[in-house]
Amino acid sequence: MLISAKLWLLLKYFILGTVQGLTEPLPVSSSGHMVMLRHLFAIESNGLSFEILVNAASLLAILLIYRKDIFRLLKNGTRYLIYQNASEKSDGFYVVLLVIATVPTAITGLLFEDFISESLGSIKTVGVTLIVTAYALWLIRNLKGSKDDQQITIKDALIVGLAQSVALVPGISRSGATIVAAMLLGMKKESALRFSFLLYIPVSLGITILSIGDIVKDSQFNLLAIPYTIAFISSLIASFLALKWFINIMKKGKLIYFSLYCLAIGVLIIIFT
Repeated sequence: MLISAKLWLLLKYFILGTVQGLTEPLPVSSSGHMVMLRHLFAIESNGLSFEILVNAASLLAILLIYRKDIFRLLKNGTRYLIYQNASEKSDGFYVVLLVIATVPTAITGLLFEDFISESLGSIKTVGVTLIVTAYALWLIRNLKGSKDDQQITIKDALIVGLAQSVALVPGISRSGATIVAAMLLGMKKESALRFSFLLYIPVSLGITILSIGDIVKDSQFNLLAIPYTIAFISSLIASFLALKWFINIMKKGKLIYFSLYCLAIGVLIIIFT
């Protein structure tokens, strides 16, 4: 029994890490899927350290895939700040837009995080919000915007940032909400996708850095070091593969599949819970 219990513990964290990794980049709500998985298998909350680690793994996957864009923006943004070169102005302004878009999420998280986690984390809420996500994705299924990276405005950044803050509610996909908002504002698919995932970086990085102290103090971190490591690695690999796949899906304009998936899962949750 002891061996089987240990194997189940490792398998549980592998499943949780993989599911979180697969669903983080996709417009299907990773938080909603984690709530569903815990409800389905009667798994209790794994604590703050676990959430931070698996999200950090997804962040690392996004950093790897968008490393060229990140390096260019950091280099040109810094050079523009120092030297004011006109050729680097667009990259400098893009960095400013990402900072502006981060503000609504930071404020919403600080003010309403406890309320959201305590009052909106039920499985039935996830069912309803997944249907909302499905409808939003359906709205943009045939949209083809014209705005590229250089045409994004401060107003656009604020609206996309507000959409990201709404995605703090489990079942509302972060990538889905930001991409829907960006495309409704007229952005091209590639620009909407890039802005969405680059916007994920400062928020996730900030949360990870601010939570290091909590991880160190968490008694479960030492007790579950191996399961946590398995979850981190599985989340990293799953996020990397899922985002690569999603980029190709966006190019082909097949978001309707995610809309139908969210609708089906949301309806099933409402019916059976």
